[in-house]
Amino acid sequence: MMNAVFSALEKLVMTILALMVVLVFTNVVLRYGFNSGITLSDELSRFLFVWLIFMGAFLTMRDNAHLGVNGAVKLLRPRAKMAIKIFGDGLTLACCLLLAYGTTIHILDNMNNYSPVGGIPLGVVYLSCLISCVGISLLLVHSIYMVATGKVAAETLFSSGSESDLA
Repeated sequence: MMNAVFSALEKLVMTILALMVVLVFTNVVLRYGFNSGITLSDELSRFLFVWLIFMGAFLTMRDNAHLGVNGAVKLLRPRAKMAIKIFGDGLTLACCLLLAYGTTIHILDNMNNYSPVGGIPLGVVYLSCLISCVGISLLLVHSIYMVATGKVAAETLFSSGSESDLA
């Protein structure tokens, strides 16, 4: 089930990126080649970019690939690594929940505000942040549970699949 959700989300991100490229490229060709353009293109590209960033952040969290400074932590004993991982995930979870709360208020305040060109409710644009926060929060709760119950090896806590050791 979760693989299907993440697969659909990856396809959504790829579709958003392709749509942005087509919109911007077409608009550039129309502006410089034919002295016209698609009015909605700039605004829609900006809104799609916001969705792309937040959905990408969620996917990156799933892969444990966010930027981190782990050099000193990797030298610690396994129990210390576990404690630091739980503490860090807990702080990140608290930040996500605060951001989700603030975003919810912002969405509700802006559902009646519309973008000037496309007439898109601005709350829909800000919804991407809420979805990302909820998704990341669920991943963090799962991570805390897995580490606290010892279902994850301490050696793998602070590494991602794309990381290489330079030592």
